[in-house]
Amino acid sequence: MSWRASPSRGAREARSAATPETGAAPSPLNRLLGPGLVSGAADDDPSGIATYSQAGAALGYQAAWMLPLCYPLMAASQEISARIGRAAGVGLVGAITRHTPRPLGLVIAVGVAVANIANLGADLAAMADAVHLLIGGPQLVYAPAFAVLCAGLLLRLRYRRYVRAVKWAALALIVYLIVPACLAIPWAAVLRASLLPSLPATGAAVGILVAVLGTSISPYLLVWQSSLEADRARLLPAPAAWAAEGRRIRFDSWAGMAVAALVGYAVVLTCAATLHPAGIVSIVSSADAAGALRPVAGDLAGLAFALGIIGTGLLAVPMLAGSAAFALAEARGWPAGLAHAPSEAPGFYAAIVIATAIGAALVALGVNPIRALLLSAVLNGVVSVPVLVVMMRIASRKAVMGALALTPGLAALGWLTTLVMAAGGAALVVSLFEYA
Repeated sequence: MSWRASPSRGAREARSAATPETGAAPSPLNRLLGPGLVSGAADDDPSGIATYSQAGAALGYQAAWMLPLCYPLMAASQEISARIGRAAGVGLVGAITRHTPRPLGLVIAVGVAVANIANLGADLAAMADAVHLLIGGPQLVYAPAFAVLCAGLLLRLRYRRYVRAVKWAALALIVYLIVPACLAIPWAAVLRASLLPSLPATGAAVGILVAVLGTSISPYLLVWQSSLEADRARLLPAPAAWAAEGRRIRFDSWAGMAVAALVGYAVVLTCAATLHPAGIVSIVSSADAAGALRPVAGDLAGLAFALGIIGTGLLAVPMLAGSAAFALAEARGWPAGLAHAPSEAPGFYAAIVIATAIGAALVALGVNPIRALLLSAVLNGVVSVPVLVVMMRIASRKAVMGALALTPGLAALGWLTTLVMAAGGAALVVSLFEYA
């Protein structure tokens, strides 16, 4: 089965959406920030907050070095995926399908979709739990309501309007930065712990490290940013100066991942300063962290975490559904992208609706994927290795990348990311046998 896009209408809608109603030119900062900021903001979804909360609660300040370590790795991998999307004009899965055996792209697409749907269901459950913490009421009503809202965002907004909306919605992340600023944190000790890595020799500690790597460097983030860059490429002609386009992608990717890493770092410090000294070392979900913070750090901290869960969920759920849809549509060769109207890419938008509906159904049926969030993050850390290997092989081809070919430094950092993820996965497997 195949669908054919209608480029003329899609192009008209895309360009209409790209032009502000006032006719004013976008600011330089708005031109620089786009897919990278969207990906960075969505990286701190409720499942990610749960992982960072668990790291701080279980390890205290010994976990403070994990996000500084992850930052250059996550930024480099996102920049490389974005360059592929811009140069190839298709997302990462589309590039994999085009330049490797087709079954490989299909396997990766199915893997991304399955992981995304489980993560999506967990995030909807966490958002419903957060609302219940704030005002009470039935979680089973809140989860489908959020599902409808998040799917509607992608169905109604074209690429530019969606990116613009996410930029404003990303302000919800500020709440996570406010909480540690209000706590009595020994900053000198935190600085030492951030610069001098240390980790208990336990399987649980190794698992937490791999979970942090897995939740910050995930295949769905790579698929999402590369696909948004491909959407952007469809809206714009080839740039007159490709070097400037490369600098834009670099700034956007590194700025977006800086937001993600800084928020994750703040969550780790918050839980290290409050939950760890109180002996609360096990966090099941982000809502669990919000509830645990109330008696330990005060109602303000619990309220801020609960509001942050809702805000970050509204950022992440559309991204998870959209990433799954991009992967499946690109693997099948269907028209895909927010630059298209739903009538022009029915398979893509149907996948968004179905993925979101299945995630909501998981909550309604009582399947609680939240309890498997850390395990999912660990699996993401392991599964991302083959995805990174294939991505780096494609990004190393001059025929694919053209003027956006990787610099030696970026290529080295990309391969280093792949090696770190592989080492983390191997360490986890060894620890499971050694410390079981």
